Amino acid sequence: MSDLVFVDTNVFLYALDETDPKKQQAAAAWKASLWKGRSGRTSFQVLQEFYVNALQKWPKSIASARAEVRDLLAWRPIAVHAALLQEGWKIQDRFRLSFWDSLIVAAAKASACNILLTEDLQHGQDLDGVVVVNPFRRDPSSLK
Repeated sequence: MSDLVFVDTNVFLYALDETDPKKQQAAAAWKASLWKGRSGRTSFQVLQEFYVNALQKWPKSIASARAEVRDLLAWRPIAVHAALLQEGWKIQDRFRLSFWDSLIVAAAKASACNILLTEDLQHGQDLDGVVVVNPFRRDPSSLK
């Protein structure tokens, strides 16, 4: 896989969620492929959302949630800073996205990703060069 792929919170959560085995398997396949190709990227916003949501879903999993976040630091997460905030506002105004989704798109752009892996936005939508891919509608091998 040569494209850099920005991964949203829901993919990390589904990879651990045993209540939906089909989505868990798809999310895990994406993660494994991105680790293997060293092409996964994310942001501190996503890591924070993951941590909070993981503890809400699985309150006794604090150690594993922290370990997952520590592992994902290898993906060089983007931090929110003034320029990213301003870019997020531009994206929010142009595409009428939520503020949080706009920050994720801005972080994907700042990470030089041309793919945003999420189920929260419209599959196939091009957001200024960042294309939304729903991980449950497309297989990681389709990017090769």
